Order: sequence, then C-alpha cells, then structure tokens
Amino acid sequence: MTADPRPRRKRVVGLGGTFRQASSSERLVRAVLAACEALGAETAMFDGPALARLPHFNPEHAERTVEERELVDAVRACDALVIGSPGYHGGYSGLVKNAVDLLEDLRADTRVYFDGMPVGLVVTAAGWQACGTTLSALRDVVHAMRGWPTPVGIAVNSVEQRPFGADGVVADEGIASAVQAQARQIMGFAFGSSA
Repeated sequence: MTADPRPRRKRVVGLGGTFRQASSSERLVRAVLAACEALGAETAMFDGPALARLPHFNPEHAERTVEERELVDAVRACDALVIGSPGYHGGYSGLVKNAVDLLEDLRADTRVYFDGMPVGLVVTAAGWQACGTTLSALRDVVHAMRGWPTPVGIAVNSVEQRPFGADGVVADEGIASAVQAQARQIMGFAFGSSA
C-alpha cells in the first residue's frame, strides 16, 4: 500500500460563545473558521451550548465524559485554534475558562498544551475597556499554555458596533477585514505560507 501523496488538510478548531446559540462571539469565531476554510483548512467548532455540556473541570477526576474527550481530542489533533469569549466584568467567561481548563489534559502530550500553535482570539464586550482587558487576559492564558496569539486580535464593542447584517454575515467593513487578517495569520503561521 502506498502513502497518499496529497498533504493532509490542516485542522483549525474554534471554541467559544455563550449559553445562547449564535451569540456574537460564537458567530465571529465561526467567521474566522470560514475564512480559514476558504484558505484550505478543515475546521471544527465547539460553541457555547457544546461547552455548557462540559462538567466543571476537576483535575483530580481522571474519568472524562464523551463531550470532554471530544474537545480534548480535537485540540490534540489540530494545527491552530480560535478562541472566542464575551467580556464579563473585564475578563473572559467561566464557560470558556472551564473549556480551556480542561485542556490541562494536554500537559503530558508530545506537543504540550498549545506549544508552537497559532491561536486567534475573538472578544465581544459592552465597552472598549472590557474588550481590551478580556483580550489581554486571553493572550496571557495562551502564552501560559505555550501558544502564539496572532498579532491580530478581534475585539468588538457591542455598544458601538453592529458586526452582523440582517443575513447574519459580518457586515462591518473593519471587523470583516480583521476576520480575514486573523485567518491569514493563522494559516500563515501554522502552515508556513503567506496564505
């Protein structure tokens, strides 16, 4: 049997959102994933409702649910991540934090945590201060987990900006440009191209 000469499609995993399906942060993560797909990636999304099914992370509890294993296995096998969160009181949400905490299960892997992996970050918040502090907090976590936050972080102030049109597509020109730039950086950093 000969090996398939075609290169494997690169995998980008998105996680984030709120308990509400199709929240702004979830839709923006999906927009980045769609832009990555257009550049040749294979993607998977763990949205807010999927994250809500995860039990509270307990490092002393070795048994994992099916949902927990699916998330950990997807991140273990991916080449890049996109993490999105609402800004709650100047920080990222407990829902997203619980999912990221679960990724402690990657600590003993050959690639520890996010080592060498590009990570796109997306934040929506009711004000610029919360946008900045939440984006900064997520960057700190990604650095602590050995990942590389993309230079382009997406921060949307829901008080002043309306990112989506009536059709659900990113309508704000500046936000759409940031989505495309972040996707190009993810693809370029992960795959050594100028995508």
